[in-house]
Amino acid sequence: PSADDLAEEMEDVDFEDEGAEEPDAEAWDSEDDEGVEDSMEAQDDSEVTFSLHSASVFCVSLDPKTNTLAVTGGEDDKAFVWCVSDGELLFECSGHKDSVTCAGFSHDSVFVATGDMSGLIKVWRVDAKEEVWSFEVGDLEWMEWHPQAHVLLAGTADGNTWMWKIPSGDCKTFQGPACPATCGRILPDGKRAVVGYEDGTMRIWDLKQGTSLHVLKGQDGHQDPLTCVASNQDGSLIMTGSVDCHAKLVNSATGKVVCVFKMDSVAPKAPIVEGEEAESNSVESLGFCNVMPLAAVGYLDGTLAIYDLSTQSLRHKCQHESGIVQLLWEESSAVVYTCSLDGAVRLWDARSGKMISEYRGHSAEILDFAVNKDASIVVTTSGDHQAKVFCVQRPDR
Repeated sequence: PSADDLAEEMEDVDFEDEGAEEPDAEAWDSEDDEGVEDSMEAQDDSEVTFSLHSASVFCVSLDPKTNTLAVTGGEDDKAFVWCVSDGELLFECSGHKDSVTCAGFSHDSVFVATGDMSGLIKVWRVDAKEEVWSFEVGDLEWMEWHPQAHVLLAGTADGNTWMWKIPSGDCKTFQGPACPATCGRILPDGKRAVVGYEDGTMRIWDLKQGTSLHVLKGQDGHQDPLTCVASNQDGSLIMTGSVDCHAKLVNSATGKVVCVFKMDSVAPKAPIVEGEEAESNSVESLGFCNVMPLAAVGYLDGTLAIYDLSTQSLRHKCQHESGIVQLLWEESSAVVYTCSLDGAVRLWDARSGKMISEYRGHSAEILDFAVNKDASIVVTTSGDHQAKVFCVQRPDR
């Protein structure tokens, strides 16, 4: 009987605890949980946090000349130029009335351009901290500076690609198909640009003549919208990525497809899930290694694929827990960086396919990032309204 009594007492105690303290206990629990999360987030590996944005921060660029300044743009319709070393604000790029989705410095860091979704593009002179030019186009899809000149290129939702001389504003347009110009890149020779479109076509434009040199469509093009384009260091090869999960390698001189990298579907799962997965996967980012014949493709399902260009085969598959947003290669090594929806930046050795290191500090997905020239820092932007600077110096340098 005493055992029963004991059991009853125990039950009573349990019951009372649960009954009396339910609401309180829950409140405490959730705070504790937050505490635990905070302490996990307190594994903040960053050196500097820039927190002047009041909404998601969509884009970041580093000034190419000194790598000491960053420009960030966000959902709060704001863009800021700030110092990477301490997060000090240099100046605000004011006057945008929509989310700032594109921002970047000219090749010599003299100018910084900011573009918002509605198509208002502004250019500022960095040393004077003043606006020197602005122009309004249709809804903006992407924007890029010329690698050697004060020339700005932008693609819009009506299919046009615009090119301006800055600050004179001399303008040229390249008319694409009647659908958004979803991505674009000026080739290293500075004379041509590759532009991808929502209908799956890709064009190589002669920037001087304003003519289309090559058009890839139908079987040669993609079946779904293009999401990203990249070129290798000498511009001889172009890679295009699409919602159709294919990455195509193209000879830029002939406009011919050299090979197609297709993601092998993962081991079959339950049919519905597989259907959903197939639909929700896409190529999100890609790039070429400068020091070895390798290319990297990042997918929305979290796969980082390293392809060997000399054998046109898959070399490594590096799996992430969640989708890859962007990837960048180090300028002079076979190290590739990824940022993903789980809020981490990771460094991968493309030769072995092994992860070198991981950096955390954001409490939401990373939306964009930039790596400086000597690969000692990474600047990230996130849905948590912050931009962060991480030092990634490695002992093997």
